[in-house]
Amino acid sequence: MGMRSKKEGTVEALLFFSGAFSIVVTGAIVFVLFYESLRFFKEVSLIEFFTGTVWSPLFSNPRFGVLPLVAGTLLTTIIALLVALPAGLVTAIYISEYAPRGLKEVLKPLLELLAAIPTVVYGYFALLFVTPLLQKFIPNLSGFNALSPGIIMGVMIIPYVSSVSEDAMSSVPMYIKEGAYAMGATRLQTAFRVVVPASFSGIGAAFIIGSSRAIGETMVVAIAAGMMPNWTFNPLEPVQTFTSYIVQISLGDVPHGTFEYSTIFAVGVVLFFITLGLNVISFFLRRRFRESY
Repeated sequence: MGMRSKKEGTVEALLFFSGAFSIVVTGAIVFVLFYESLRFFKEVSLIEFFTGTVWSPLFSNPRFGVLPLVAGTLLTTIIALLVALPAGLVTAIYISEYAPRGLKEVLKPLLELLAAIPTVVYGYFALLFVTPLLQKFIPNLSGFNALSPGIIMGVMIIPYVSSVSEDAMSSVPMYIKEGAYAMGATRLQTAFRVVVPASFSGIGAAFIIGSSRAIGETMVVAIAAGMMPNWTFNPLEPVQTFTSYIVQISLGDVPHGTFEYSTIFAVGVVLFFITLGLNVISFFLRRRFRESY
């Protein structure tokens, strides 16, 4: 009995230190991010940073308006969501309500394999296949643009959206569905008018998780979007996102410790708050969904 207690105590201590280590590492990342960004904000006002429409920190006449990066990030994310949300929702409805049990056990893991493909592969696929294909239908499409990486990012996040949405739909109590069938509703009507509204919190959380994944995507936009910070919402033009700018500076051309290098931490702070806000919203939506049932 004493040996068993010692083993349980050891396992408990290991679990505690593992959790504490994760918290410490996260706290250290946040501290470094904010500490390093202070150097930037001591020289650049918040008004200029958040209202300027020109982002050229590496030029001889530097400008530090972050709105072009915001526009590029939002544009590619919106395109990705326009692809992923309908496809992910329809896929989740099919897996949850229509697919036989055997097919469901095969289909869901195969779909989730999309998330295992390296993002650099998606990036070159967008640049070398999707963009030339789109140029056949849109002649004025630039070789680097927001449309192609946005579409590919949408394909990338379909597994996130469909998996979480399907879990939410599968958690809807059977008596709710049976009540709809008893009233004469078809399977399609039950799916769209009963199951989807009943699992709306979980579906909303899936959409927000997908949004966070799209906003934080790096390699696809770094390869195929052009790395040009344009203040535009035209998907046919090249753009630059928060993450692709961080990649550009981190390649090694800018010396570490310089003021120009500190711009990546200022951009990282903005990205941190955006993703944090989306994850907090997702957390509350998922908790509300669990409490509903």
